[in-house]
Amino acid sequence: MKVRPLADRVIILPAPAEEKTIGGIIIPDTAKEKPLKGEIVAVGNGTKDEEMVLKTGDQVLYGKYAGTEIEIEGEKYLIMRQSDVLAVLG
Repeated sequence: MKVRPLADRVIILPAPAEEKTIGGIIIPDTAKEKPLKGEIVAVGNGTKDEEMVLKTGDQVLYGKYAGTEIEIEGEKYLIMRQSDVLAVLG
């Protein structure tokens, strides 16, 4: 990845939304609920007041409205502060 977040920010690749059907009706992408977990693909260096505790490859949970959606090379990612990450899985 050619993008490196600054300070205490991380870039997350969200887990794909699960395909749901209701009685044979497929729910369109616009109605799918956003996933609340993903994988960290890049991290900043932290700040002088807060060291970076997350690392590339961590599976994390984040808040429903956390982060800003960005698109890099046709792939959608979220960029957010380390403090917006709720938990590390595993």
